[in-house]
Amino acid sequence: MAQGQEFSQERLRRARFAVAAVFCVHGAVTGSFATRIPWIQEHSGVSAGLLGLALAFPAIGASVAMPLAGAISHRFGARTALRGLLALWTLSLVLPSLAPDVYALCGALFVYGAAAGMSDVAMNALGVEVENRLDKSIMSSLHGMWSVGALIGSASGTLAAHLGGDARLHHLVAAVVLTALGLFFCQGVLDLRSAPDEEPPPRFALPPRSALVIGAIGFCGVFAEGASLDWSAVHLKDELGTSAGLAAASTTAFALTMAVARLVGDKVVDRFGAVRTVRVGGFAATAGGVLVVLASHPVAAMAGFGLIGLGVAVVVPLAFAAAGRSGPNPSQAIAGVATITYTSGLIAPSAIGGVADVTSLTVSFGLVTLLAFGLVLGAGVLRTGDRTTRTPSSTALGEKTRG
Repeated sequence: MAQGQEFSQERLRRARFAVAAVFCVHGAVTGSFATRIPWIQEHSGVSAGLLGLALAFPAIGASVAMPLAGAISHRFGARTALRGLLALWTLSLVLPSLAPDVYALCGALFVYGAAAGMSDVAMNALGVEVENRLDKSIMSSLHGMWSVGALIGSASGTLAAHLGGDARLHHLVAAVVLTALGLFFCQGVLDLRSAPDEEPPPRFALPPRSALVIGAIGFCGVFAEGASLDWSAVHLKDELGTSAGLAAASTTAFALTMAVARLVGDKVVDRFGAVRTVRVGGFAATAGGVLVVLASHPVAAMAGFGLIGLGVAVVVPLAFAAAGRSGPNPSQAIAGVATITYTSGLIAPSAIGGVADVTSLTVSFGLVTLLAFGLVLGAGVLRTGDRTTRTPSSTALGEKTRG
């Protein structure tokens, strides 16, 4: 993609801000949905067990559909593909709240997840392309903007729920607003098109081996992130006897820590490189996990969760960036890494709960600590395409090839 297309630095800077805004819109959809899950459960009349089953369908839909994103971008061009896929994602927000039963809810969430996954791959591929052309790290801040969007969506959803608003109306309004914003911001992204003689990527194909190796690092990071987000409040309340309010505040603080770390992470990556950043982050996350496991006071546990958040914050952005530079088909590699990370996010909460049922939550976070240490051991795989490890001649050659 994008062979022979040249853009000025000013155009690339505008494209960076446009892609960042797209990430924010994407995150806002997730935040808007997550806060209304209790309303959706009550409206569709499903039990907690069936709700847990239904909530697996977004990841299933994303995993099935993400490999299609590369072919769509090749056929229509990056900007048009992102515009269509993002609109499909924002509009799909209305579907879950309309579901009258568990079967309809599973179908709605499958479509919702498929749209999320395809638009996720498309926007990450564009983000990697802009990063390559600017020759400086931007992926961490892009994912930070996703976190900001998720927080904005969560805040609006919390307000709507507090006011007793019908989720169908709330999500209809949110979908219309976010679709309009998404279409507006997509106008500023790079209009990259494949060369006429470029062979289209396969519609469905196994991800390349490089993506599987890089995805393993993403798996460790997302597992630690998902476990901390979903279980930190429960750990503080049940294991350390804190109040429900303080326990909930710890989860919010963790999410804010992740967002801030991602927003400032690019400068760290530019200074030290992807490998060193993830390795040091792995040590921090491991230390945080040990602190959580050994903590006898809520403050120590919250500090431990904060270290986990700081340590894993930039792992997924850097995994996507490395995947996008790991071979001739960036969308396919990004789709492979995204599938692995989505899977990690899906199994982390249930895996932690399963281990806790057999042993305790403290032991569960021992597993998180081991996976965090996996970042230290495996950080070297991110050396593929790391801009800070390239020689000046290879960088110049790459810029010339990209046009």
